[in-house]
Order: sequence, then C-alpha cells, then structure tokens
Amino acid sequence: MNTLTTPSASNWLNKVPEVTLSFWVIKIMSTTVGETGADFLAVNAGFGQGMTRTLMGALLAGVLLMQLRTRRYTPWIYWLTVVLVSVVGTLVTDLLTDGLGVSLYVSTSAFAVALAAIFAVWFWVERSLSIHAIFSRRRELFYWSAILCTFALGTAAGDLATEALGLGFTWGVVSFGALIAIIYAAWRIGGNAVLTFWISYILTRPLGAALGDLLTQAKAYGGLGMGAMWTSTLFLTVIVMLVAVAQFSGGRRINVQAAE
Repeated sequence: MNTLTTPSASNWLNKVPEVTLSFWVIKIMSTTVGETGADFLAVNAGFGQGMTRTLMGALLAGVLLMQLRTRRYTPWIYWLTVVLVSVVGTLVTDLLTDGLGVSLYVSTSAFAVALAAIFAVWFWVERSLSIHAIFSRRRELFYWSAILCTFALGTAAGDLATEALGLGFTWGVVSFGALIAIIYAAWRIGGNAVLTFWISYILTRPLGAALGDLLTQAKAYGGLGMGAMWTSTLFLTVIVMLVAVAQFSGGRRINVQAAE
C-alpha cells in the first residue's frame, strides 16, 4: 500500500515526542540553530539569501516527506524536520524584513493572524489541538503548518522586541525566559495544558533567536562574539546527542487507540 495514503488508525502511533524536559531543551536549541544556521549559510558560507532559501526549502520538503511517510515517532526524522523548519522560518521572516522591507510590526501581526487561522480551522475540523493524538495525515498536516507558522511568528516577534523596540539581546533572553516561566507556573496550578503548551512553544522561538543573537553578535553590538559557526556547531552537537539517546532508547511508542 502506498505509504502516502492515510492508513487505518489502528496502524498508526502518535507522530510527535512526549513533552519532557529533553523536548524543551532540544526545541530551544533548534530555534537557536535556526537563527545562527541561517546566518552562517547566507553570510559566512557565502551562499547568499536566495541560494540558502532554495537549498533549505528543498531539504525541508524532502525531510518533511520522510516524516509524513512514517507511521510512528522517529526521533531523528522528527527533530531534523524541526531544525529545518526553524531555519526556513528564519529565512522567511528575513526575506520579508530585509528583502521586501516589510515592517516587523506588520509581519508579526500577519503571522499571528495566520497562526490563529490555522488553529481555528484545525480545531473546527478535529475538535482538538492536542499534540498527544497526531495519528492521521490530516492532523499531522495541521500540526506542521502550525509549527512552521510558530517559527516564523517567533522570529518576527523576537526581532521586533530585541531590535525595533530596543530590548536588546540580553534582556530579550531574560524577558522571554520569564514569560515561559510564568506560563509554566500557570500550567502547574491548573492552567489548560493545550493552551499553555502552544503559548510556550511560540515563546521558545523568540527566546532561541535572542539567545542566538546574544551568543553570535559582536561585543560591540551587545553580543558575546562567539560567531554563528561555533554556536551552531555547539548547539547541533547537543541536539544530536539528545536525539541519539531518544532514538536508541526506542522513542515514544503510544498507539493511537490509547491516545484517543
């Protein structure tokens, strides 16, 4: 049977990882790599914005197809998709801001509206936004559409806060980190799990972007001067180690019938 055809639910397992501390560490580092990796390829490696967008877009399409063809959560495929989505999300925002001159206020608002629309349609069709039951092709397409939009929104919002509003890299990291801590506290005292998850997921993107800028930018511009290559290499190494642990430990294996 063609694996692109939606199989019966009994043949599927949940396609996303369990939300643990490791999940959030990899997610934040992936967002940082998206920021630093895009800058490294476009500037340091000399590919330029156009070639980098084409190359990363093609890679994302190929890896996303692999993710869609699987019937269960496969750590290395899933997280490679997330890293590439992070890079492409950064490039999309950079294209709008630097290439087309779109205001960060406009792009942030537009991505927020787009994400709200995706969530609205997703909920209207599936009656749930939970990531604990991503077991059909349709739900997975909704999921990855939302993920891509959260990365683009987070990049725009992060740049808006740290650059346009003058928050700076250090205070950007502190501010977004504090917001995530507040959302975590709200969840701990009984806040809606789905709502707090998605808010935190969105906020990790500007946190990672601000952290990436803080580490890579020259000291004269308020950064620590580590450079895009070293920061990307360091964070990718940690991501690979954590994903390898998940891969060789078997990943998450929850059947759809148990998740419903």
